Amino acid sequence: MLQPRPAEVPVFVLCGGRGTRLGEIGARRPKPMVEVGDRPILLHILESYARAGFRRFVLCTGWRAEVIASFFLDFRAMTEDFTIDTRTGEVTFHQTGPRPDWLVTVAHTGADTMTGARIARAAARYLGDAEHFAVTYGDGLADVDLAAELAFHLAHDRIGTVLAVNPVSQFGHLELDEDEDVAGFVEKPVLGQMWASGGFFFFRRRFLDYLSTDEGCVLEGEPLRRLAAERQLRPFRHRGFWSCVDTLKDRDRVHALCESGAAPWQGPAAP
Repeated sequence: MLQPRPAEVPVFVLCGGRGTRLGEIGARRPKPMVEVGDRPILLHILESYARAGFRRFVLCTGWRAEVIASFFLDFRAMTEDFTIDTRTGEVTFHQTGPRPDWLVTVAHTGADTMTGARIARAAARYLGDAEHFAVTYGDGLADVDLAAELAFHLAHDRIGTVLAVNPVSQFGHLELDEDEDVAGFVEKPVLGQMWASGGFFFFRRRFLDYLSTDEGCVLEGEPLRRLAAERQLRPFRHRGFWSCVDTLKDRDRVHALCESGAAPWQGPAAP
């Protein structure tokens, strides 16, 4: 069987969260739309995937979904210079760099829907006949080779792959056994030297059987715990840069990296 290329693998991005710990800058917009450098976190994430050859994105929106919808409906006006004739309304766009070749679907998945249900609802409408799909959070940045992670995922026979990182923080704990399977998944323990979930998942479509469209289905709860208990989740270890943008301190740190021109997750311009 031919293995899918990155361009054929849809990427579901969880974009429904509220930036409650980001203070004023997260008060009026979804967390993925908080700016890092000169553009929203969400664009940094899509560009990371695009550099690895991915181009199909499904944005699983929730609270203040209209902010994300408006941004992409007016994408060229938001990202390019333009001239408008105020008498006729004619607009001329001035391309100042390469335009991304993306297919972006904005999927409304409910204002208060949990992460697992967002994926289930969006996948029911937009997964199509794809056998594999990616899932990531709308607030995570990493210099991971996503094409290599996809290749790793396709090379094993488990249902899921998760990016395993070792940050100095508190996130979902991965318990790895001697066969390099994920044996357990514990949300946000005290880390110490333990490996943690960095998001950036790949799944076979069979994972949809672990999810529910019920509003309360949490990806990090029963679905991932069950997958781990059944030895169906493999870790892709990443020792490079990784950060979520969960607090104002997180945002200020990655923003400063952007402003200095030393953002590790940024590579050459996306195709």
